[in-house]
Amino acid sequence: MSKASRPPAYFERLYAGNPDPWDFETSRYEHEKYEATIAALGGRRFCSALEIGCSIGVFSLRLAAHCDQLLAVDVVESALAQARARCASLGHVRFENRNLPQDWPEQRQNYDLIVISEVLYFLNPADIRRLAECCAASLVPGGYALLVNYTEAIDEPCGGSEAADCFFSATNRLTRARQLIRPRYRIDLLKANIAGEINGL
Repeated sequence: MSKASRPPAYFERLYAGNPDPWDFETSRYEHEKYEATIAALGGRRFCSALEIGCSIGVFSLRLAAHCDQLLAVDVVESALAQARARCASLGHVRFENRNLPQDWPEQRQNYDLIVISEVLYFLNPADIRRLAECCAASLVPGGYALLVNYTEAIDEPCGGSEAADCFFSATNRLTRARQLIRPRYRIDLLKANIAGEINGL
């Protein structure tokens, strides 16, 4: 039997003990990963982007430079407060408290980019599949889902590579456009199929 997805209370406890529990502001690993993540976008600019699991907004600030509109979501209000303060000067960035996939926005949004960085492995396979379907349904044809996953051993509902593969296999509406494997993480850039395309490399 698979583990349950991590509930919001799990993350609330982490932030209660440390306002930056993964050292997003200071970690060399995180900043090198951010550079690789932005590079994976290939210099594209996006009309409407969604960032799932934005935490305190360190990456949101960088991602916002490549988007006309950015909605960033997280399950912890204290983290969102930091993110809002960090991006206060950016009128095209919004932050919302949402627990996805259960709390997917009711009003259909047509995103051309959805970023899920270091989040998937906190979900069990059933919730990953639900999230993949929500993302695929909310991407415009030709839009992108960008997955970033830590791949070393972790005590979470899924391993990083398992989570990425589960997401990709959950829907035939996404095609892998690019994959980058680094010693501690992997990046998968998935493209929403245009009419007539099929899932494949």
